[in-house]
Amino acid sequence: MANGHAHNHPHEETGAGHEPSPGHDHGHAHGPGHSHSHGPGHSHSHGSTDKRRVLIAAVLTGGFMVAEAVGGVITGSLALLADAGHMLTDSISLALAWYAFHLAGRAASARMTYGFDRVKTLVAYTNGLTIFAIAAWIVYEAVVRLFEPVQVLAGPMLWVAVIGLGVNIAAFLVLHGGSKESLNMRGAVLHVLGDLLGSVAAITAALVILATGWTMIDPILSALVSVLLFRGAWSLIREAGGLLLEGAPAGLDRDAIAKDIATSIPGVRDVHHVHLWSLDGERNMVTLHACLNEGVDASKAVSAIKRRLASRHRIGHATVEPEYGACADASGDHRH
Repeated sequence: MANGHAHNHPHEETGAGHEPSPGHDHGHAHGPGHSHSHGPGHSHSHGSTDKRRVLIAAVLTGGFMVAEAVGGVITGSLALLADAGHMLTDSISLALAWYAFHLAGRAASARMTYGFDRVKTLVAYTNGLTIFAIAAWIVYEAVVRLFEPVQVLAGPMLWVAVIGLGVNIAAFLVLHGGSKESLNMRGAVLHVLGDLLGSVAAITAALVILATGWTMIDPILSALVSVLLFRGAWSLIREAGGLLLEGAPAGLDRDAIAKDIATSIPGVRDVHHVHLWSLDGERNMVTLHACLNEGVDASKAVSAIKRRLASRHRIGHATVEPEYGACADASGDHRH
């Protein structure tokens, strides 16, 4: 991964007591002399828990999807068919999310020096696109049915929708306890939430049809659920796409971090050339230049900066270049 400039500088551990445990791989490799620390919140056990949660949700979703699809065909309900379509793509998406967690556990290699955590971000982005596509298809089908109404068997539709709601609630509760920062988990939750809303819409439509015989409620509610999904899908696509483009992760301000380091670490006069990014929304990284006052010990300053980044800003991997006077990457006689 390119950071926009080369580094030729000493590195030092943060001194925060970072000791790799046996069999623990950080997911990225470094050349000689480069060390790093992982700040608070970097938890591989949490990742394994999320992986297990996604697998359970995938099994629940995929298991009921067939029954709901059959129910939708028999009853003629678009709401049930739409929810079954959700569950089909969601079971596939959840399986991909599980596989992304599986890949992320692999050790880094000479070629994949950061490991495979970025796969989770790619899957989250893909999940956002699939949610968009599904919602667009449901809106289209709803418009068609408004002009060409079909008969709906509200009784069987209600029973299938109620069972589907129970399955979706179970899957949602399983996923809801996972990481709130992982884009991969957020994508999985958004898929299941779409299924849950679809089941609620199907139940509501069935009750209205049983009470009034007004079948138009079925495509109308299906379209409304799809509109709600568009917003969540766009948020996921925007954030995952930003990370894939090496944008700063949400909640971290580059300029604010530079100012904080310059004002809180003794001996630091200026912080610049700050490049901030994240692999998956959780593993945050930064490279920066720190201009030091004459006589300041570079190793101690670098350690202090890294500790501050880890404890204050949730950045567990930092590459810090200490400088005195002119910046090595600046043109002319520029000085800090």
